[in-house]
Amino acid sequence: GSDDPAVDAEVLALAMSSYQQLGLKSLKLVLNSLGDLESREAHRKALVDHFDPYREELCADCQVRLDQNPLRVLDCKKDREHPAMETAPSILDYLNEYSKDYFEKVKGFLDVMGIEYVIDPNLVRGLDYYNHTAFEIMSEAEGFGAITTLSGGGRYTGLVQEVGGPETSGIGFAMSIERLLMALEAEGVELPIDEGLDCYMVALGEEAEKAAVRLTYQLRTAGVQVDKDYLGKKMKAQFKAADRLGSKYVLVLGDRELEDNVVNLKDMTTGEQKEVSLDEIVDYMKEKLTGGE
Repeated sequence: GSDDPAVDAEVLALAMSSYQQLGLKSLKLVLNSLGDLESREAHRKALVDHFDPYREELCADCQVRLDQNPLRVLDCKKDREHPAMETAPSILDYLNEYSKDYFEKVKGFLDVMGIEYVIDPNLVRGLDYYNHTAFEIMSEAEGFGAITTLSGGGRYTGLVQEVGGPETSGIGFAMSIERLLMALEAEGVELPIDEGLDCYMVALGEEAEKAAVRLTYQLRTAGVQVDKDYLGKKMKAQFKAADRLGSKYVLVLGDRELEDNVVNLKDMTTGEQKEVSLDEIVDYMKEKLTGGE
């Protein structure tokens, strides 16, 4: 809802810090301004005038783009080596005073925060609702691959209106999980992920299975890491699975436990076992796992 350039800088900082906090170091922030509608219309006309003499030399997609969205011609992978690309008019030369001032303020806020960036006049977000700030974050890690973009986004004041809502300012970005995993691998970063379980649920019998599903859900809702068998294994095999997964505790439910409204709790470190009321087991596990008794 805000048109403040400081919001743009804050969102850029959020995206950058997300990667940095995950341990990535070989990052490059690429920045551009697409200007407001007036600036974009002037640039659009200049692009058409520039590329039209070369229309037949461009790929089929770019010939269509030249009529529908000329900005996308600048982003073409097939025609990137065409001589006309080097002399294409830059959007930065067509920004009106408001758009220039807006872009300078965004850069100024990034400078204040110490966030380094590179200006690329050919960086475009090829959707018509984008305006002003456009950016991509790239990985420069050795061996990452040819497609280096990790995330991209920008300001899209016209988007809400385009889908039937009121004119509302906004800015955001999309992050590729697959590219993130590739970048982490390229830089040799291993995330400190706790893959162990708090509890493993062992259920014996049809009614116990139903109760185990309910209890598993209740424990997860309470923030307890819990898993159970879904392959119909025998009890011994389920205990082996719990051990293999590094579970701290095993909860056993069978016909007798259900009849007594209890669950059998086994500490996998000490081997100690005790029965806990089904009505109290969730709170009991929360206390156990946070150091209480």
